[in-house]
Amino acid sequence: MELILPSDDLQKNADKPLIFAIEDNEDNLLLISYIAENLNCRFVGENQGSHALMIAKKYQPSLILLDIILPDLSGFEIFQNLQKDSATAHIPVIAITALAMKEDEDEIQAAGFHEYVKKPYILDQLEDIILSYLP
Repeated sequence: MELILPSDDLQKNADKPLIFAIEDNEDNLLLISYIAENLNCRFVGENQGSHALMIAKKYQPSLILLDIILPDLSGFEIFQNLQKDSATAHIPVIAITALAMKEDEDEIQAAGFHEYVKKPYILDQLEDIILSYLP
């Protein structure tokens, strides 16, 4: 498991919102970490979908950014597991994916994701969406 933690301990600045990204592309994780820092948020990233539920339960993020196409589990499977668990069902989840067909968007929306962002995304657009879900 490769858990990408912020430079400061997650317990520090606990009053700041925590963004959790599940993404198998290291460059995208780094980009999201910069966005989180720019928004004055804490950040934790994970590139293995199989660890997502455990991490979400442990850290209770304010928001989850979830890639749909991952090597071990699909974003749909992860989302379903998050929704089934009472400890994580309340956390907003934004699908971030390269799937750009209308059918893909319809499937993502029908699954119940809070938002759908297509890759490559515009940073300002993603920041605005993130801000709309943070406390």
